[in-house]
Amino acid sequence: MKILIVNKFLFQKGGAETYILQLGDHLKMLGHEVQYFGMDHEKRCVGNTANAYTSHMDFHTDSMRSKLTYSVKTIYSIQARNKIRLVLEDFQPDVVHLNNINFQLTPAIIYEIKKFGIPIVQTVHDSQMACPSHNMYIEHKRMSCQACLESKNYFHCIRNKCVHNSTLKSFIAAIEAFYYHARGTYRMVDAYISPSRFMADIVMQTGVREDTVHVLPNPIDTLPSTGVEKSERYILYFGRLSREKGIQTLLNAATLLPDIPIVVAGSGPLEQAIQADRHIRFVGFKQDDELRRLVSGAVCSVLPAEWSENCPFSVLESQALGVPVIGSDMGGIPELIEDGETGFIFRAGDTEALAEKIRLLWDRPWMVAQMKEKCLTKPYITWNGYISKLLDIYRMVEAGESICKKQAKGFH
Repeated sequence: MKILIVNKFLFQKGGAETYILQLGDHLKMLGHEVQYFGMDHEKRCVGNTANAYTSHMDFHTDSMRSKLTYSVKTIYSIQARNKIRLVLEDFQPDVVHLNNINFQLTPAIIYEIKKFGIPIVQTVHDSQMACPSHNMYIEHKRMSCQACLESKNYFHCIRNKCVHNSTLKSFIAAIEAFYYHARGTYRMVDAYISPSRFMADIVMQTGVREDTVHVLPNPIDTLPSTGVEKSERYILYFGRLSREKGIQTLLNAATLLPDIPIVVAGSGPLEQAIQADRHIRFVGFKQDDELRRLVSGAVCSVLPAEWSENCPFSVLESQALGVPVIGSDMGGIPELIEDGETGFIFRAGDTEALAEKIRLLWDRPWMVAQMKEKCLTKPYITWNGYISKLLDIYRMVEAGESICKKQAKGFH
């Protein structure tokens, strides 16, 4: 089978990029032909034989002149349609697998794919379809929000300045949401892959048909590390260092636990705040074997997220290594943690509750041992199992190709 994987970034940047790169590798190992489409960049590590990509867009570092042209490009990208057309003509894929496409590529590419009558599958990495700012979280107010989802009125995004606390950026995001929902663009995707039941419900609330949404949790192949030094005990947070991840709640909890070592690994906008906090030991960004050793040696890991997490790899990776997780009650996190069995759930933003759960595990090694056994015997979906289920979905939408071609007439 020939599969075109589409994502705005084609290099290692975050969870979505980890997913698409591993997905492509596993598909190719099974003999499938895989190519990629997205933005060009000096770090780009995958691509397509047509050598067609969109220009890189950086909302943080590009010139003011470039940013002024983004308002239209982030709503409807003519360049993305033209470039993906070259790839579709050259590669002629059986299936196009979309991932994160909004703003840099835009859902306009869906119309071009449908003109070719090619079935589309999309993995839902965030709540972009329901929330113009993609995360149902107002960062400068430090609060979760579902106003746009519940009312279908995306001007809430403008009122709250949800995108980077900017009225202009929030206006553009709201217009993009109005445009594609009004045109029914998201209903043109043949199948959605949702890593959590929580996100599947969000997708269906946007008007997508229930029978097109498939819950398929993120895969994990991590095996327990060996030879971990257990002489030092510590609590671990690893991941992005940003406000929506509940970093401030973690810092506040650390002040209540001065006798408990709390280690933080990662990078992000709050890195300086972490480094400056005397209650935290910051070890920087870790990955691969170094990260697995760090996780394996922890008493537990914590994920105090204050936004609607989907299916966080940090929880899966911790538990697969036999490490219980203390996580907030946001999004898909409670689906992954059996409260009192493989970790604890606490109310997001509740500093005292987080400190209490940390103290509980720290003072009860026997409880940690019981949870470790539960974590290690918990069933996880491996990449092999994941690819098998995904290929079934590919074949299902491919079988409906003739329907796609009939529908393609008139798409523009």
